[in-house]
Amino acid sequence: MPPELRSFQDHRARLFGLAYRMTGTVSDAEDILQEAWLRWMRQDRSAIGSPGAWLTRVVTRLCLDHLKSARRRRETYVGAWLPEPLVAGHAASAEAGHALAEEVSIALMLALDRLSPPMRAAFILRDAFDLGFDQIAAALDRSEADCRQLVSRARRRMTGVDMVPPVALDQAQPLVEAFWRASRTGDVEALTRLLAEDVELHTDGGGKVPAAINVLCGRRRAVGFLAGLARKQGGDLPPPPFYRRINRAPGFVSLEAGGILQTTAFGLRDGRIAAIWVMRNPDKLRHLRAAFPMGA
Repeated sequence: MPPELRSFQDHRARLFGLAYRMTGTVSDAEDILQEAWLRWMRQDRSAIGSPGAWLTRVVTRLCLDHLKSARRRRETYVGAWLPEPLVAGHAASAEAGHALAEEVSIALMLALDRLSPPMRAAFILRDAFDLGFDQIAAALDRSEADCRQLVSRARRRMTGVDMVPPVALDQAQPLVEAFWRASRTGDVEALTRLLAEDVELHTDGGGKVPAAINVLCGRRRAVGFLAGLARKQGGDLPPPPFYRRINRAPGFVSLEAGGILQTTAFGLRDGRIAAIWVMRNPDKLRHLRAAFPMGA
């Protein structure tokens, strides 16, 4: 392997983790890494003292540029927005594999999305990558004092996010399997037992496939929505899903009516389902098609 490629590859997984946390998408993270690679190849690398620090600065600034346009696109996004799912154990991308899927929860990504781009970058570089404030200041082209304030404000806004510890998949699987059966057959009694009273149901179709436009809050609304879907689809059990961890949460990958590939992840609390995150947007599932060809 050429030394310039080896040096980039040594940092690639870390850079992907940064870009994914910043953008919330696998495809954009991969595009940003490709651009960083092209810039790396155009540099006089003998003049770069720390390749890791240089690449981190480049990827951070590319992410910030991306978020400017992404925020404009988000204003016209149809329905609820969710990050592209990372499914542990699939081989579609070495970086988007088990380790990152175990580290980055959907709840965390949704909270990060509410921060301003500079605040998001400063928080991620400090808390996820343990960079010093001098390094963060260099990456953001701001003073160290400004970066300290950005991180402090971000931490206040992130208080309480992701405090529930992850549940092992084998421990959660009976609950997840029970939900799959109840939601596909429209078993209202079972769904009522499984869902917390304040459950939130997020479905992201991106305007490409059917999905709820708004986040459904509360057990009554979620049960009604799920039971209604089951009635429309006949209440028969489809082929069983693939049970996987998705962004740190137990869940499954399934083939739904109309041949739609879907991921469903769950936030659990006190033995019940407190959050359901359903990704149906085909554009956000492209990175999974090789690993789950049932949806191709």
